[in-house]
Amino acid sequence: MSLDASTRAQLVSRELSLPLAGVTATLELLEGGATVPFISRYRKEATGGLDDEAISRIAAHAKVVDAREGRRASILASLTEQGVLTPALQKAITSATTLTALEDLYLPYRPKRRTRAMVAKERGLQPLAEVLLAQGASAGSREALAKPYVSDEKELPDVEAVWAGARDIVAETIAEKPELRATLRQLFVDEAQLSVEAARGKSKAPELAKFADHLGRKERASLAPSHRVLAAERGETEGLLKISLELEPAVVNSRVRNAVVKRGAAPVLAKEFDLAIEDAISRLMLPSLESERRRALKERADEDAIAVFAKNLTALLLAAPLGGKPVCAIDPGLRTGCKVASLDARGEVLGYETIFPHTGRESEAGVQLAKLLKAHPPEAIAIGNGTAGRETELFVKKLQASGLISKELRVLSVSEAGASVYSASEVAREELPSLDVTVRGAVSIGRRLQDPLAELVKIDPKSIGVGQYQHDVGQPALSAELDRVVESVVNRVGVDLNTASPTLLRYIAGLGPALATAIVSYRAKHGAFETRSQLKEVPRLGARAFE
Repeated sequence: MSLDASTRAQLVSRELSLPLAGVTATLELLEGGATVPFISRYRKEATGGLDDEAISRIAAHAKVVDAREGRRASILASLTEQGVLTPALQKAITSATTLTALEDLYLPYRPKRRTRAMVAKERGLQPLAEVLLAQGASAGSREALAKPYVSDEKELPDVEAVWAGARDIVAETIAEKPELRATLRQLFVDEAQLSVEAARGKSKAPELAKFADHLGRKERASLAPSHRVLAAERGETEGLLKISLELEPAVVNSRVRNAVVKRGAAPVLAKEFDLAIEDAISRLMLPSLESERRRALKERADEDAIAVFAKNLTALLLAAPLGGKPVCAIDPGLRTGCKVASLDARGEVLGYETIFPHTGRESEAGVQLAKLLKAHPPEAIAIGNGTAGRETELFVKKLQASGLISKELRVLSVSEAGASVYSASEVAREELPSLDVTVRGAVSIGRRLQDPLAELVKIDPKSIGVGQYQHDVGQPALSAELDRVVESVVNRVGVDLNTASPTLLRYIAGLGPALATAIVSYRAKHGAFETRSQLKEVPRLGARAFE
């Protein structure tokens, strides 16, 4: 079902507690192709001043509303086709506010794989199951009730087989009660304990050591920090840990019995009904609700982790630039040596060298570095913070103390996360085609000091090293959020139209890879832009993109 724009905006506005006028305007702009940074910066008068975060929430929740209402329509259509849509059921489905509530209501009618209850119904045991569900006071003996259903065929050869089938039907009926599922679902939220143990046969595995802090831990699942949830999930994925959500059996049994047991049932029926309850709980309800709750915990952990990654990336991208000043960049290494590159104020490579200060050739390395610095005097030295970073920084400071290189030079540690990814990328090959991949890493480190934003946008955000569990969270959600952060920061800071790379330009609201490349090509052919209006002369850059 496709919602009309007004109803859609009303639902999003009410569920997010945001002004209807602002939500309506935002959704219209998004439908028209406007991006979040564009709307938040240049359409404040239309949205009532909504910020990036609110506009992003509106965009995301609109998708939730679309999915929920589409599912509601398909469920109603399915129930109508089956001929089981009663007025009460229609009212319940129409008033359901979440996808979970909708699925609970639809569960008894949803086409499913062949179940034990289905088989029992095919064997004619529904009437006996109805007797059991009614829990009447006078019912006759157990044998007398089951005898009419016993057959010579192997499916129902005796009384035990008959009652087992009837219990299967009753168990499924209990397990599919929406209100009961909602009760146990909330119990998982409120009281479930997250238990982490060694997987079967892995208690002595040496790899288990890296999960020592989590092994044997038991804590309230709703209070478990995101990093512990993600670590446990990783351990289970690797086959080393077993995660479970545990509830107090007596509490679960009490909640279910209070919901379905009637007083005054005949003893024979009460006993069979108890067995059906136990089966409904252990086989049908707890496993599915535990899986559902674990998915919710993982999603919450993903959201928390992604928020941290986004915050870290924002800080990294907004780091103060050194500016247009020449620098010397060192990508440190031990056995393979340190790659050194001299860059001019625009980040162009003036010269490069490989030195070996950590393999017994410190004196020779010092002379080489001093010679390079004399040939291309920098205003600062950028040293990557990876392997041998501290040792290399100490080496440079010793040279300063000895007077071999200037004491006035600032020596700065720079994050090199993702530099190796950039070095082997297509962007790096286009920018630095004549340089070895190892030297490109040093160039990237130097440019990061000069302008962190302009350099880091060339790297896939996931490769910048913004979080400990970035490979454990949902990758589409992580990519979308980190791309949003990059786009937001680029639009917040702005770019120099005459120096920005295609990679940086493509994040500007209204542009994309094709137009960014077209702008750089036009700039190369016609020289620097003197006014913004000249952008209209760029091929395929129309009025909408210019706006």
